[in-house]
Amino acid sequence: MTEIEKPLKSGVMAEVVQKWYADFVNVEQVLLFELILAANYMDIKPLLDLTCATVASMIKGKTPEEIRKTFNIANDFSPEEEAQVREENKWCEEP
Repeated sequence: MTEIEKPLKSGVMAEVVQKWYADFVNVEQVLLFELILAANYMDIKPLLDLTCATVASMIKGKTPEEIRKTFNIANDFSPEEEAQVREENKWCEEP
């Protein structure tokens, strides 16, 4: 497998790594996260890089709301807290 460029140049894994590797990590989220845990536990850096890059590609270019929906994350911020966090992290959204 070739080195995975960071930051990811695309949100499509087939554009980041060879087709075989992109197909290998094209699995349900539960299995993907199990692969991450297994790769980390067994210290298999290339597999850990591949699986983590896959999660990063799932996040790339999405709004916080879309990320919450993708990963089934509850929004536990009040509207005021969320506005404060957005204000403090405006720099993250700059091109």
